[in-house]
Amino acid sequence: RQRYVEKDGKCNVQHGNVRETYRYLTDIFTTLVDLKWRFSLLIFILAYALTWLFFGLIWWVIAYSRGDLEHLGDGSWTPCVNNLNGFVSAFLFSIETETTIGYGHRVITDTCPEGIVLLLLQAILGSMVNAFMVGCMFVKISQPNKRAETLVFSSHAVVSLRDDRLCLMFRVGDLRDSHIVEASIRAKLIQSKQTQEGEFIPLDQTDLSVGFETGDDRLFLVSPLIISHEIDERSPFWDVSRGQLERDDFEIVVILEGMVEAT
Repeated sequence: RQRYVEKDGKCNVQHGNVRETYRYLTDIFTTLVDLKWRFSLLIFILAYALTWLFFGLIWWVIAYSRGDLEHLGDGSWTPCVNNLNGFVSAFLFSIETETTIGYGHRVITDTCPEGIVLLLLQAILGSMVNAFMVGCMFVKISQPNKRAETLVFSSHAVVSLRDDRLCLMFRVGDLRDSHIVEASIRAKLIQSKQTQEGEFIPLDQTDLSVGFETGDDRLFLVSPLIISHEIDERSPFWDVSRGQLERDDFEIVVILEGMVEAT
C-alpha cells in the first residue's frame, strides 16, 4: 500500500497540471533552495560565469570604442584599463574586479569616466550575487534532512491500557548528544471521509491529541520518550473496534519540530 508520508518523512505528493508556474519565480530564493543539488550547483556556477563574461564583454567594448586596442604599446596613450589587450584580458580583469583579487597588472585609470561607473556597478552587483548565492548554498547545506536521520521513531504503535485508560502509544528518541531545543510533537490522522452532505474528502486531516491541553506535547528529548494519545470521547478512534482498526485504510503522521542546539 502506498503511503501518504514515507517512514523517512518524504511526502508522496506530486503537483501536476500547475498552470501558474510564474509563481515559482516570484520566490526565486526558495525555488533555488528546493532544487536538487546538481541543478543548484549548475546555477551557482552559471551565476558567476555569466556575470564575469557579461562585464568582461563590456570592458572589452569600452576599450575597443576608445581605441585602446589600436594603441597597444604606445606610451603616450592613456588607456581605460592598463594592460588590457583583448577579450581574454578583459575577462580576467572582470574576474579580478568582481572577486576583489586585484593582481595589480591590469588596473583602471582616472581618464575613463565610463570605466569608473562600470567599476562601481560591477562591485555592487558582485556583492549582491555573492550574498544571494552564498546565502542560498548555506541554507541548502543547513537543511534539517540529515539531522532527522538521528531521530528515531518506534517501528510500531500499540494500543494498550495505561493508568486504566486506553491509549495509542509510540516512542521517539534522539541519538545525538546535541539536543533539540523547544521540541514539540503533533499527530495527524489522514483518512478518507464523507460529510453529512455527501461530499467525499479523499485526504482529510484530523488532529490526534498528544498532550496539547496539558503541555505534554512540549518535549525534553534527552532520553527516549513514550508519546501517548488517549482514546476518549474526543478521539476519532473512540467508536472503532479492534477488527475495524485492522481493516480501515488510514495513516497516522507524526510531526516533530524543534531547533537544533548546535546550529
